[in-house]
Amino acid sequence: MSITPTQLHKQLTSFFGYQKWWPIDNEYHKQHNTDPRVEIIIGAILTQNTAWKNVERALNNLKHTDNLSIEQLLFLPEKDLKKLIQPSGYFNQKAERLKRILIHINRTYNNDISILFSQQLMDVRNELLSINGIGPETADSILLYAGSYPIFVVDAYTKRISKRLPISLENDSYKEIQQVFQKDLAENFSKQHIIFIYQQLHALIVELAKNYCKSNPECNTCPIKNICCYTQSH
Repeated sequence: MSITPTQLHKQLTSFFGYQKWWPIDNEYHKQHNTDPRVEIIIGAILTQNTAWKNVERALNNLKHTDNLSIEQLLFLPEKDLKKLIQPSGYFNQKAERLKRILIHINRTYNNDISILFSQQLMDVRNELLSINGIGPETADSILLYAGSYPIFVVDAYTKRISKRLPISLENDSYKEIQQVFQKDLAENFSKQHIIFIYQQLHALIVELAKNYCKSNPECNTCPIKNICCYTQSH
């Protein structure tokens, strides 16, 4: 018995419904005439090694001090940035990483994110990965949600679930999981919808992992326990 990413998408959608992810405060950006894609970039870095609820607290601090644009953050002293993003943890590293990517966008694109995202997928991905502190998951989150590129994000939740479900994988590397998910989903959904499908499945996996497929899983109430290898072996 095995399950494909397409089947997983179908089962999780029927249980959780459609997700609204990546969460951004569109009303804030309308009022302040700022680019919501900057909030996604910031969030993608702040969510490294922490829960999203902690990221929300840090983002709220930035919003309340009107520091949610490239220009404002570049002028913000690093010590003040560290204080504002402290709820997200590892704030010294994350402040440096935020400054690094924003300085790159400022110097290379004069703060115009649209120019960055006008390039080919792999060119932008390699550029992001060349920035110290930006790994595959962070880069792909920025690409998928801020750049609307067709690339599937593999996070710790996806790796956990891929180990427990009967998904055909040669290994549990980031690249292998990403390729398997992308190949199957691309074969079953149109190009016009594939970006939405990648976003939806990623968000669904997050919901499953947070609520059921935890480090210590709650298998009895899990919506996909009937197809889970872990459940059947414990």
